[in-house]
Parts: sequence; structure tokens; C-alpha cells
Amino acid sequence: MQNKKTENFFTENYRKSWEYIKESKNFIYSILVIFFLFVLIGAFVPAPELLEKKILEYIQKLLEMTSGMSSGELISFIFLNNIQSSFFGMIFGIVFGIFSIITSSLNGYLLGFVSSRVVSERGIFVLLKLFPHGIFELPALFLSAGLGLRLGISFISKYFKYYWKRKNTLALLTGILLLPFSIIFTLIFNKKLRKYQFEDFIFKLNNSLRIFLFVVFPLLLIAAIIEGILIYLL
Repeated sequence: MQNKKTENFFTENYRKSWEYIKESKNFIYSILVIFFLFVLIGAFVPAPELLEKKILEYIQKLLEMTSGMSSGELISFIFLNNIQSSFFGMIFGIVFGIFSIITSSLNGYLLGFVSSRVVSERGIFVLLKLFPHGIFELPALFLSAGLGLRLGISFISKYFKYYWKRKNTLALLTGILLLPFSIIFTLIFNKKLRKYQFEDFIFKLNNSLRIFLFVVFPLLLIAAIIEGILIYLL
């Protein structure tokens, strides 16, 4: 009986997760496009000297931090780093989706920059080493950022829908010209809009956290295990 309840618990949560992912597909696709656009920029557009220096220093620092780690320590390091990045990319997306977009852009640029450097030194086949963990890690990052983008955009869309229905031209124009200040100001003083926003936000936050726990978490764990082992062996 206990096993049946546990099975139903996981089945129901995965079903709800998949439904919300399908509802959020346009936001996830938007993040995917932004990510690969910056991969191309990082790979083919020469970086300014100062930026290149900062990236190389960051990579060198990572190499020094992970030098001498066992496979288990590498797995833990990679997993905690990715889970933190994904969680913040989702939760801080609340701020109008800005953080989700920035996170995706930076990750894409770094991947493009590093891939270009590695290919020029070791050949294109070295990228095959990224594939095993990439098929788990990248979808997790896209999901997190896409859900964060949806959380943030919901504040904007609900604001405009609310005043569009009421034909309040002044509020609409103010929202366009002074976004995000007008939205924050209105949420503080407009109880009806605040309630309207809050109910929608809680619904989206609950679904986002469910997906993070039941989908993103296991994907990043698998990716970290594969990447940690590969780095240790190679």
C-alpha cells in the first residue's frame, strides 16, 4: 500500500511537471535561442582583450580549485555549482526575467568562447567529450531559465492585461514608459492587482519548484556524475 502511494506521488508530480513544461515551451524556446545566439557570438566574434583576460583568469581559477580533487569531490563540486546556478537563474527570474536572460547569455558565451579555444588547440573531436553530460545539463539549464523568464514576464503581462481590460490608458502608457517602476508602485498601492498577481505568481512558483525538484535536480545530478568521472579519468 505504501509503495502504491509513493508511486502515485511521483507519477502525479511528473505528470504535472510535464504539463507545465508544455505550457512554458515558448519561454524555454526563447532561452534556448538566446543561449545558442551567444554560443555563436562567443565562438566566432573576437572578444575584447580585457574580457578575454577575465574569462581566462576565471577558467584558470576553476582549474586550480579542482586540481587534485577525487572523482567524488569533482562530482560534488560540479553538481553544487550547477544546481546553484540553475536555482538562482529560475528564482531571480522573478525580476522581470532579466536574471534568467543574463544567466543564459553568459553561459552561452562562455561555452562558445571555450569551445572555440579548445577546438583550435585540440581539434573538433574534443567536443565529443562534452556531449555525454551536455545532453543532461543543458536541458536542465534551459528549463530553469525558461521557468524563471515566465515567472518574471508574468508580472509584466498581468499588469498590462489588468489595465487593458479596464481601458486605463494612463496606466498602460506609464507601464510602457516607466517599467518596472510603475509595476512595483502599482503592486504596492493597488490591492486588486496585487491579489490578481499574487495568485498567479504562487501557481507558477509552485509549478517551477516542482519541476526543479523532480526534473532539473536529477538531470544535473546525472550530468555531474558523468562530467566528474570524465574529468577525473582524462
